[in-house]
Amino acid sequence: MTARAGLRARLPAGLGLNLGVLALLALLVAAPLMTILMQTLDPERIGAWSDVLASPLSRNLFWLPALNTMALGLGVAAGCVLIGGFLAWLVVMTDMPFRGLVGFLATLPFMIPSFATALAWGTVFRNGRVGGGGGLLEGMGIAVPDALAWGMTPTMIVLIAHYYALGFTVIAAALATVNGDLVEAAQMTGASRRRVLFGIVLPVVMPALIAGGSLCFAGAVSNFAAPALLGLPVRMQTLSTRLFGMIEIGQVERGYVLAILLIGLSAVFLALGNRLLAGRRSFATISGKGGRARRFALGRARGPLTALALLICLVTTILPILLLIAASLAPMASSLFSGWTLHFWIGEADPAFARGQAGIFNNPQLLRALTLTVAIGAVVAFLANVIGILVAVALTRHRLRGISEAVSQLSFLPMLLPGIAFGAAYIALYGAPIGPLPALYGTSVLLALALTAAMLPFAVQTGRATVAQISGDIDEAARLTGAGFFRRIGAITLPLASRGLLASLLLCFVNVISDLAIVVLLYTPTTPLLSVLSYRYASDGFHQFANAVTLVILSISTLAAGLATLLRGRNRPWLSS
Repeated sequence: MTARAGLRARLPAGLGLNLGVLALLALLVAAPLMTILMQTLDPERIGAWSDVLASPLSRNLFWLPALNTMALGLGVAAGCVLIGGFLAWLVVMTDMPFRGLVGFLATLPFMIPSFATALAWGTVFRNGRVGGGGGLLEGMGIAVPDALAWGMTPTMIVLIAHYYALGFTVIAAALATVNGDLVEAAQMTGASRRRVLFGIVLPVVMPALIAGGSLCFAGAVSNFAAPALLGLPVRMQTLSTRLFGMIEIGQVERGYVLAILLIGLSAVFLALGNRLLAGRRSFATISGKGGRARRFALGRARGPLTALALLICLVTTILPILLLIAASLAPMASSLFSGWTLHFWIGEADPAFARGQAGIFNNPQLLRALTLTVAIGAVVAFLANVIGILVAVALTRHRLRGISEAVSQLSFLPMLLPGIAFGAAYIALYGAPIGPLPALYGTSVLLALALTAAMLPFAVQTGRATVAQISGDIDEAARLTGAGFFRRIGAITLPLASRGLLASLLLCFVNVISDLAIVVLLYTPTTPLLSVLSYRYASDGFHQFANAVTLVILSISTLAAGLATLLRGRNRPWLSS
């Protein structure tokens, strides 16, 4: 007993906790990624690399999808920085009225699933090229060109409308740190507003522009829903849709190669963004002195710019929801505001209507999907936050050189990984038996594990922020009185961090129930989820049912996100002055 106590005394404090969370993160994050890499390097499967990269099939398997993916990512990043930066500048730096409303609306599009925005786009612009009824414009006799109905252009527009909220949030936070005294000093020397904007403000927030653009690029290249709904009908493939297709038809080795290449593409561009950021670290915007906000007077442009900002926000938030509601009630999208019926919601099965499909709330599959989605969302949110708080305590209270860096990197890695590639990695590792453990493919356990790993970055970041606010002296005092680790977590950390953790639980829940990229590869008919059900309805041409299911997801997401916002409080410092 004495020897064991002496050994424990010689070991660094928190070593067991750090090793435990490192092992857990290795199983959840590192092992699946290593598995797909090792499977593609197996002598019997290594030919998949040449099939994808250097064969008669490679043009359609990789090079064209990669080109489309790059064009989509760069276009979305540029569009998000332009729109997000424009709105951030108006909200933070100008005397525009309704700044609070615009600032609130500009953060909402990211809460709306991208497949919801894609469905709303199709409701208006869909044409009859790929069969089925046209959209609202075609019903009004307006010929919609193919380039506006399908393919790269609508996909890019939908993704910009979805991701510009990321750019707005990052850029607005950076603009809020610009000291108004700098702007005032420049104006006193006779500098024009244009010179101040491009000579002072823009260089100062350049790191935020790069960071926001990198995040939007990563989101766009990994997005599955919008390219699938708007691109696949005209055979426009991206790496994410091609990866899904390969695994769906059983060519898993080629799918794993595409997953690795997609991860590598995202990593390269994120690394380039980080390199550019590293070269601009000399910009300091926060000092120890108090600063005053300095707002530009818009003058005669005040009205038009305010109208433009409100229009952008309304078109990307309120309008898609209104279109989805109307489209879930109208028998035909071409007559969107006439002949409304509740059949698609509560109707009985009728062979003469909607090809015999019952309304979603009379569909046992929908009710099963609703129950399973909410249950998995709750379980994943709980598990991710339990792991998140353990990781946060390890990184905040017991940092160990080397181990802590590995824990930090692994906990953040899922944020950088394309969701569909992450799903492929989980199929590779846990889809087959491992020793005495059974195969998990087709079970809700696999869905829960993959989604828990994907939610770790949100849970860990929230956990670190809340744990860092709790004085270490409280924990140390409890330890000296003999309280064990889990006793201190339950009696001290969780009660004091409860507000932030509840918000994190709700945000993880929102992300889980609206996720499609990860679960689209992992679901089976025995494990239906709402997001996949909506996608399948849309793919099969049942757009009204798809819209109705999407509205159910939106209702649950909006309620949970609203509760999370109330718990976190208003965190918009750029509107405080």
